[in-house]
Amino acid sequence: MGKRIFRSRVAWAGLASAVLVTALALYWFQPWKLFTDTYVDEAVPPARTPASATSATSATTPAGNEILAVGEFVTHEHLTTGSAKIHRLADGRHQLVIRNLSTSSGPDLRVWLTDQPVTLGKAGWRVFDDGERVELAKLKGNQGNQVYEIPASVDPRDFRSVSIWCKRFAVSFGAADLRAA
Repeated sequence: MGKRIFRSRVAWAGLASAVLVTALALYWFQPWKLFTDTYVDEAVPPARTPASATSATSATTPAGNEILAVGEFVTHEHLTTGSAKIHRLADGRHQLVIRNLSTSSGPDLRVWLTDQPVTLGKAGWRVFDDGERVELAKLKGNQGNQVYEIPASVDPRDFRSVSIWCKRFAVSFGAADLRAA
């Protein structure tokens, strides 16, 4: 009878351990995020490139709003497309504008400005935490148009790329090299 009770307790302990490990794995990896999308469609500020700032190309663009840098997203860990632009607004503030973003959702995604160049393929997955970086915010959504404020203490000229960074797994989902507009 004692062996039967012992085996029963061992079986329950094993089952409890398996449930705990499964719960922790589900929390850590959050696999359901691979099948869900969050759409964001924020208003993008109108702006001109510096070359067109003096021309009268758009009566709706406030004087002084201009695009300083542009880039297209490339895929790293997950298929990622869209564009990134740094805008300087008439009041002197800077914003990162991400347009037509399409990437996978994931746990703990962030938007980073970095001083690292974008490297294609697997070699570029983990480079963005090697140098200087500024975390602008958590990614608002994995689809659509988004605007992120760049802190006044940050000079956008010090950074050459944008990464959609998965902080939990220290990997870039996708990144855009920024070049002068």
